[in-house]
Amino acid sequence: MENYLIRIDDKEIIVNKKEVTQLDMVKVGNSNFHLLQDNKGYQVNLLDIDYLKKTLKVSVNGATYHLEIEDEYDQQVQKMGLLAMASQKLNSVKAPMPGLIIDILVKEGQVVSEDTPLVVLSAMKMENVILAQGDGMVKHIAIAKNDTVEKGQLIIEME
Repeated sequence: MENYLIRIDDKEIIVNKKEVTQLDMVKVGNSNFHLLQDNKGYQVNLLDIDYLKKTLKVSVNGATYHLEIEDEYDQQVQKMGLLAMASQKLNSVKAPMPGLIIDILVKEGQVVSEDTPLVVLSAMKMENVILAQGDGMVKHIAIAKNDTVEKGQLIIEME
Protein backbone atom coordinates (compact mmCIF):
# COMPACT_ATOMS: atom_id res chain seq x y z
CA MET A 1 0.00 0.00 0.00
CA GLU A 2 1.36 3.40 -0.92
CA ASN A 3 2.10 5.86 1.86
CA TYR A 4 2.78 9.58 1.80
CA LEU A 5 5.33 11.20 4.08
CA ILE A 6 3.97 14.63 4.96
CA ARG A 7 6.02 17.25 6.76
CA ILE A 8 3.83 19.85 8.43
CA ASP A 9 6.04 22.64 9.69
CA ASP A 10 8.45 20.63 11.92
CA LYS A 11 6.40 17.42 12.28
CA GLU A 12 6.40 14.34 10.05
CA ILE A 13 3.42 12.03 9.59
CA ILE A 14 2.81 8.98 7.41
CA VAL A 15 -0.55 8.92 5.65
CA ASN A 16 -1.90 5.95 3.73
CA LYS A 17 -3.06 6.73 0.18
CA LYS A 18 -6.35 4.93 0.85
CA GLU A 19 -7.02 7.27 3.80
CA VAL A 20 -6.51 10.29 1.55
CA THR A 21 -8.92 9.02 -1.11
CA GLN A 22 -11.56 8.34 1.56
CA LEU A 23 -11.49 11.84 3.05
CA ASP A 24 -14.94 13.42 3.34
CA MET A 25 -14.02 16.68 1.61
CA VAL A 26 -16.18 18.93 -0.55
CA LYS A 27 -14.92 21.78 -2.73
CA VAL A 28 -16.87 24.94 -1.88
CA GLY A 29 -14.89 27.51 -3.91
CA ASN A 30 -11.86 27.89 -6.17
CA SER A 31 -9.42 26.95 -3.42
CA ASN A 32 -11.78 26.43 -0.49
CA PHE A 33 -12.87 23.07 0.90
CA HIS A 34 -14.98 21.76 3.73
CA LEU A 35 -13.54 18.68 5.46
CA LEU A 36 -15.41 16.42 7.85
CA GLN A 37 -13.16 14.22 10.01
CA ASP A 38 -14.18 12.38 13.18
CA ASN A 39 -17.50 14.30 13.30
CA LYS A 40 -15.67 17.66 13.25
CA GLY A 41 -15.91 20.21 10.45
CA TYR A 42 -12.86 22.04 9.08
CA GLN A 43 -12.62 24.96 6.65
CA VAL A 44 -9.56 24.35 4.48
CA ASN A 45 -8.20 27.05 2.16
CA LEU A 46 -5.42 26.31 -0.30
CA LEU A 47 -3.21 29.41 -0.11
CA ASP A 48 -0.28 28.35 -2.29
CA ILE A 49 0.90 25.26 -4.15
CA ASP A 50 4.20 24.40 -5.85
CA TYR A 51 3.73 21.26 -7.94
CA LEU A 52 7.43 20.87 -8.73
CA LYS A 53 8.54 21.01 -5.11
CA LYS A 54 5.37 19.25 -3.88
CA THR A 55 4.69 21.88 -1.25
CA LEU A 56 1.43 23.41 -0.05
CA LYS A 57 0.46 26.30 2.14
CA VAL A 58 -3.00 25.78 3.64
CA SER A 59 -5.19 27.46 6.19
CA VAL A 60 -7.29 25.17 8.39
CA ASN A 61 -9.91 27.00 10.44
CA GLY A 62 -7.71 30.12 10.25
CA ALA A 63 -4.37 28.49 11.23
CA THR A 64 -1.72 28.40 8.47
CA TYR A 65 0.39 25.32 7.78
CA HIS A 66 3.25 24.59 5.36
CA LEU A 67 3.23 21.03 3.98
CA GLU A 68 5.88 19.10 2.05
CA ILE A 69 4.66 15.85 0.51
CA GLU A 70 6.74 12.84 -0.49
CA ASP A 71 5.03 9.92 -2.14
CA GLU A 72 6.45 6.39 -2.04
CA TYR A 73 8.52 7.09 -5.16
CA ASP A 74 10.10 10.24 -3.65
CA GLN A 75 10.96 8.27 -0.52
CA GLN A 76 12.60 5.51 -2.61
CA VAL A 77 14.61 8.05 -4.62
CA GLN A 78 15.80 9.64 -1.37
CA LYS A 79 16.85 6.25 0.07
CA MET A 80 18.67 5.27 -3.13
CA GLY A 81 20.54 8.58 -3.28
CA LEU A 82 19.30 9.41 -6.77
CA LEU A 83 18.92 13.05 -5.81
CA ALA A 84 22.70 13.43 -5.78
CA MET A 85 22.54 15.02 -9.24
CA ALA A 86 24.24 18.16 -7.92
CA SER A 87 27.54 16.37 -8.44
CA GLN A 88 26.94 16.34 -12.21
CA LYS A 89 29.01 18.72 -14.24
CA LEU A 90 27.14 21.80 -15.38
CA ASN A 91 28.00 20.88 -18.98
CA SER A 92 25.91 17.71 -18.97
CA VAL A 93 22.53 16.64 -17.70
CA LYS A 94 22.08 12.89 -17.46
CA ALA A 95 19.03 10.75 -16.85
CA PRO A 96 18.82 10.00 -13.10
CA MET A 97 16.86 6.80 -13.86
CA PRO A 98 15.56 4.84 -16.86
CA GLY A 99 12.33 6.15 -18.34
CA LEU A 100 10.44 7.78 -21.19
CA ILE A 101 10.92 11.41 -22.24
CA ILE A 102 7.43 12.94 -22.05
CA ASP A 103 8.37 16.54 -22.87
CA ILE A 104 11.37 18.76 -23.54
CA LEU A 105 10.89 22.15 -21.94
CA VAL A 106 13.91 24.01 -23.38
CA LYS A 107 15.45 24.68 -26.79
CA GLU A 108 19.03 24.64 -27.98
CA GLY A 109 20.61 28.05 -27.43
CA GLN A 110 18.28 28.88 -24.53
CA VAL A 111 19.89 30.42 -21.45
CA VAL A 112 18.73 28.77 -18.21
CA SER A 113 19.29 29.39 -14.53
CA GLU A 114 19.44 26.94 -11.65
CA ASP A 115 16.16 25.04 -11.07
CA THR A 116 14.83 25.79 -14.57
CA PRO A 117 12.69 22.81 -15.70
CA LEU A 118 14.47 21.09 -18.61
CA VAL A 119 12.78 17.76 -19.33
CA VAL A 120 9.81 15.71 -18.10
CA LEU A 121 10.82 12.07 -17.61
CA SER A 122 8.24 9.37 -16.94
CA ALA A 123 9.62 6.61 -14.72
CA MET A 124 7.93 4.16 -12.38
CA LYS A 125 4.49 5.56 -13.35
CA MET A 126 5.51 9.04 -12.16
CA GLU A 127 6.32 12.17 -14.12
CA ASN A 128 9.62 13.67 -12.97
CA VAL A 129 10.74 17.15 -13.92
CA ILE A 130 14.51 17.30 -14.40
CA LEU A 131 15.82 20.72 -13.32
CA ALA A 132 18.97 22.62 -14.27
CA GLN A 133 21.57 22.25 -11.54
CA GLY A 134 23.16 25.60 -12.34
CA ASP A 135 23.24 28.50 -14.75
CA GLY A 136 24.20 27.98 -18.38
CA MET A 137 23.08 27.68 -21.97
CA VAL A 138 21.56 24.63 -23.64
CA LYS A 139 24.24 23.60 -26.14
CA HIS A 140 22.75 20.34 -27.45
CA ILE A 141 19.61 18.29 -26.72
CA ALA A 142 20.62 14.65 -27.12
CA ILE A 143 17.12 13.17 -26.88
CA ALA A 144 13.70 13.67 -28.46
CA LYS A 145 10.17 13.53 -27.13
CA ASN A 146 9.01 9.88 -26.67
CA ASP A 147 12.59 8.55 -26.52
CA THR A 148 13.41 5.97 -23.87
CA VAL A 149 16.54 6.66 -21.84
CA GLU A 150 18.74 4.63 -19.53
CA LYS A 151 20.11 5.77 -16.18
CA GLY A 152 23.17 7.94 -16.76
CA GLN A 153 22.39 8.60 -20.44
CA LEU A 154 23.19 12.11 -21.67
CA ILE A 155 20.01 14.15 -22.06
CA ILE A 156 21.21 17.73 -22.47
CA GLU A 157 24.67 19.16 -22.98
CA MET A 158 25.11 22.55 -21.33
CA GLU A 159 27.63 25.28 -21.97
